[in-house]
Amino acid sequence: MINGQVLVKVPASTANLGPGFDTLGMALSLYAWIEMEAVPGGDTVIELYGEGLEGIPTDKTNLTYKVAKLVFEEAGLEMPELRIAMYSEIPLTRGLGSSASAIVAALVAANALAGSPLGEDKLFQMASELEGHPDNVGASLFGGIVVSAWDGTRAEKVRIAPHENLEVLVAIPSFQLSTEKARHALPAKLDMKDAVYNVACSSLLVAALASGNLELIPFAMRDKLHQPYRAPLVPGMSEILEQATSRGALGIALSGAGPTLLALVDRSSDRKAELESFLLDTLRAYGIEAQTMWLAPALNGPELAIFDAGKTVTFMERIKGEVRA
Repeated sequence: MINGQVLVKVPASTANLGPGFDTLGMALSLYAWIEMEAVPGGDTVIELYGEGLEGIPTDKTNLTYKVAKLVFEEAGLEMPELRIAMYSEIPLTRGLGSSASAIVAALVAANALAGSPLGEDKLFQMASELEGHPDNVGASLFGGIVVSAWDGTRAEKVRIAPHENLEVLVAIPSFQLSTEKARHALPAKLDMKDAVYNVACSSLLVAALASGNLELIPFAMRDKLHQPYRAPLVPGMSEILEQATSRGALGIALSGAGPTLLALVDRSSDRKAELESFLLDTLRAYGIEAQTMWLAPALNGPELAIFDAGKTVTFMERIKGEVRA
């Protein structure tokens, strides 16, 4: 057991990238931080900082606490009382992997606090089972672009380094959309031709990303598996999916279960302002206010730091230089 404080910084993620439903994920330069330490003889305390975390439990029903408990159980160690502090700049239930980042951060922090008894692959398997699919957690855990598969028992993945010219624009609507609601919008059955279409596009997209052929992204980043059925949940989405590539995007997709829309962009493009205005204006025409962010693919997974017990530096003081303004 580490006698000190563990600090973990974990990137956000986007999943699917259009056709790669539950299999493709990419880490993004938006982050969550968790600080964790054992408090022998004390009581568990969970501290939440920043905006947008209203409604998250601050008792032992908190997700990060429950995940930490699983780590200690898996390692065969007695679970201590904990102090957990959390700050996240990843908006909740917007399709940017907020729950996956919390799971990964809690797994990595608790494992470090316990003396690192569990290997990286074990953490990946636990994260995939907790999340129900490996795309978001794989991206947050390994960074870059992650191609993954999970058969319900084991997850496997391949990491792809993002092309240096790849940039990301996200448009985050002001409303939340639960993954459960987005899943319920999907049909129980698909036509064979639509399934084949998605297999083809997903395969081509992976090959394009792996080889750096960015010019193939507009053709490959198309989908008939989930986005047409989720479009009614995000007014303006159909128009954006149809027109964004003619407004400067390499490719456009619903980020995860939404409602965030994500555009892949060539960093050298001179049409960035046009694309950003198109996304905002289209959503606004449907009565939806949104926030845009220019992000980079995050190349690395969790960053871990361990501090000696007794330090008087506060959690927010430790991270204040890194938090997005």
